[in-house]
Amino acid sequence: MSHVRYLCLMAVDREHVLRSAAALLTRKSTATMDEVAKAAGISRATLHRQFAGRDALVRALESLGIAECEAALDAARLDEGTAQEAVSRLVKELETAAGLLAFLYTENQLFEGDGQNEGWARLDARIAALFRRGQDSGEFRIDLTPAWLTEALYGLMASAAWAVAEGRVAAKDFHHMIAELLLGGALRREEP
Repeated sequence: MSHVRYLCLMAVDREHVLRSAAALLTRKSTATMDEVAKAAGISRATLHRQFAGRDALVRALESLGIAECEAALDAARLDEGTAQEAVSRLVKELETAAGLLAFLYTENQLFEGDGQNEGWARLDARIAALFRRGQDSGEFRIDLTPAWLTEALYGLMASAAWAVAEGRVAAKDFHHMIAELLLGGALRREEP
């Protein structure tokens, strides 16, 4: 087997392992490395060759999650239309990554200390800019900071992903639940 073909197979295998791990861990966040290996259809030794341990796997999933969120932000066209429309598009685009985000949201080591992935700051800045645009245009309340609205979006995404995964709400209601609750609270109301 050629070296290039071997490297391509390794990349495909790594992607498969990450996707399998993400699918499993979004359903069962306490899954062991043995369970992750089984879900990916590989041996534990093969898994450990690709990821030295759970922390390395979680860090790789973090990179995958950030990349998926950045792609969703691009696809949502945040600068087009009203801020309210852009938030609604963003929720729809983030739906496929919601389960992985929910898992990552609970991994405290990702958000502690100096080793935090700068990708989170990029995501936060882009989402906060959207909320700030909505405040500047008079669409959104100004008593809720863009940082808080960003955190509320993440929290609602995670909560909805868990509720859907546990069968407490229908997957088809994901977008509606989040957009209605977030925008219902964020929209500026005329004073009586």
